Amino acid sequence: MNKHCPLRQAPKRILLISLRHIGDLLLTTGLIRSLHRAYPQAEIDVMVYSRTAAVLVGNPDINQVITVPLKPSIREYWDIVKRIFRRYQLAIATQAGDRPLLYSLFAASQRIGLVPDRQSKGWWKRYFFQGWSEYDGEKSHAVIQFLRLMDVLEQPRCYQLVPPQVKPLTSELPFEHYAVLHLYPLWNYKRWHLQGWLEVANYLLKQGVNLVLTGGPGQDEINYVNRFHQQLPEGVVNLAGKTSLNQLTGLITQAKLFIGPDTGVTHLASITGTPTIAVFGPTNPVKWAPWPFSYARDENPFVKTGSQHVNNVHLIQGPGDCVPCQLEGCEHHRESYSRCLDQLPATQVIQTVEKILANGAKPC
Repeated sequence: MNKHCPLRQAPKRILLISLRHIGDLLLTTGLIRSLHRAYPQAEIDVMVYSRTAAVLVGNPDINQVITVPLKPSIREYWDIVKRIFRRYQLAIATQAGDRPLLYSLFAASQRIGLVPDRQSKGWWKRYFFQGWSEYDGEKSHAVIQFLRLMDVLEQPRCYQLVPPQVKPLTSELPFEHYAVLHLYPLWNYKRWHLQGWLEVANYLLKQGVNLVLTGGPGQDEINYVNRFHQQLPEGVVNLAGKTSLNQLTGLITQAKLFIGPDTGVTHLASITGTPTIAVFGPTNPVKWAPWPFSYARDENPFVKTGSQHVNNVHLIQGPGDCVPCQLEGCEHHRESYSRCLDQLPATQVIQTVEKILANGAKPC
C-alpha cells in the first residue's frame, strides 16, 4: 500500500537515508538514479554508514555522501543533526527503522519513506511522512520495494543499478581470461562448504580458466581465503584484502564469470553484466537475489524456490523442504550452520559453469 505525495515544486536539495550493508545499499542505486532523472537540477545527498560509503564512489547521480557512525555517541548525533538540519526540501527514508525517521524529521519538512504495515510494530511512523510505502519483507524484491517510493512521488522508475566507479588494479594480472571466486559472506549461515569450492576451482582450472580469489579486509576472511588458496595449484591469484571496492568492480567487470555466496559482492557482480553464479541457502531470493543486468520490469526476477536463471544471474539454491526458511541458519543465529548449504553438491554449480563456458562471451 502506498500513500502518494506528488510535489508541487521540484526540490532543489534531496537527502536519501540508507543505513544498510553494502549489498543493500547497492540495491538503492536504482532509486537514486530515478530521483536524478526525475529532478535533474536537484542536488542529491545520501546518508550512509562510514563502512559502506565505498559503494557510492564515483556515482554520477550523487552530489555528496554523508557518512555516519554505526553507533553514534550523543556528541556525534548532535553533529549529524547540525549538519543536516532543514538543509533539504525532501528527505527519503529507505528503511522503516527509528534512526532513518529521526534523521528525516530533522532534515526536511517534506518527507517520504518506507513504513511498517499496520499489523507490525512501528506502524504509527507513517504519520510523520507526507507520503509512504508499506515495507514488504517477503513478496517484493528490494529494488522494486525501493522504487515504489518513486510511485509515491508520482515519478517514473529507473531500474538501472549503478556500481562504484571502476578503478584498475595497481598491478596487472598475469593472464587475461579468468573467473572470480568470492568465498566468504559476512555471516557463517550463508557460507558454502570448502569442499564444494575446491571441486569447482579444480574443474575451472582443468578447463583452462585462470582463477582469482577475492575477499574483504577482515583478518578472519583473509585467513579463510588463504587456507583455501594453499590447497590449489600454483598460478591462482589471491587478492583477498588487497583491493578496494572500485578495484574489485573493475576486476569483476573483466572476468569471464563470477561465483559467490549471498553477499554484497555477489550483488556487485550481477550489476556489472558479468555472468554471475549466486549460491543461496536460507535467504529468500524473491526479496534478496542479485538484480540481473538489464532487468527492467515491475515483477520479481526470481521465485521463492528452485535454481533459476535470469539474464546474467544464475541462482543456485540449496536442497530441503524448508528452503528458504528466511532464518539465520538451522540454529537461528549468524554463526550457525545451514544444512541446505552443507548438502549442496558441487556438481550442481559445475553444471552451471559448463553452460556459461559453452556460451562463450558475456551475454550482456
